Amino acid sequence: MTLDQSQGMAVSVLASSSSGNVTYIETPHQKILIDAGLSGKKIAALMASIGRSLDDVNALFVTHEHSDHIRGVGVLARKYHLDVYANEGTWQAMAPKIGKVSVDQQHILKTGGIVTLGDMDIESFGVSHDAAEPQFYQIHHDDKAFAILTDTGYVSDRVAGTIKNADGYLMECNHDLNLLRNGAYPWSLKQRILSDRGHLSNEDGAETLMDVLGNHTKQIFLGHLSQENNFKDLAHATVTGFLKDHDLGVGHDFKIMDTDPAIADPLTII
Repeated sequence: MTLDQSQGMAVSVLASSSSGNVTYIETPHQKILIDAGLSGKKIAALMASIGRSLDDVNALFVTHEHSDHIRGVGVLARKYHLDVYANEGTWQAMAPKIGKVSVDQQHILKTGGIVTLGDMDIESFGVSHDAAEPQFYQIHHDDKAFAILTDTGYVSDRVAGTIKNADGYLMECNHDLNLLRNGAYPWSLKQRILSDRGHLSNEDGAETLMDVLGNHTKQIFLGHLSQENNFKDLAHATVTGFLKDHDLGVGHDFKIMDTDPAIADPLTII
């Protein structure tokens, strides 16, 4: 698949779950990754599965220091000489975990800041999660925007306003409330997940989408599903049912797509 200027921006969610997260985004002149939460070997294989190579990636943006987002950061930086962007708090927290990364490859993108790489603008915004300084990203190309929002316990009015009416979303649907409450996790872990610094449930994700999607929105990926407390069909049905109940155009105004822990989504034009 070759992009030209008329096609604009394309996205593949290479992997998304509570065990590993990587998203690939390309424009005609730029190719980036958001997070690298799998091994370098696995990420390379996922890239190959969509006809792309890590040799062509320009930069890697990190959201926070949890292992399911940084497992492959150091390896990719060293092997493929990627520039790595994160805010200062994340750099300090992940540095001991990722090994040596050359100083000239380390870039600080302050929370709320924007960096321009070629024909792509990457906008950061802070979220509420139990990490040092978690931030997520909205990627802009021409008049298109793709927003990634996972790993947050709630969505503030500020965040909702930042990502409102994007053309595409990767939205967290981490858990089903009943499965989590009745599952085998210890109560302390359940409390963490359910807290304002935890994760969005399927219902939370649906309600957030209600607040932010607009007439530009065409693609919605449901991401970061817990492999213990959720199922694709359940997340999909919950979000679809909620949006249909509010008379939103599921299936004709916009598409809702699932993501997978180990199988890359096909490249999708945003």
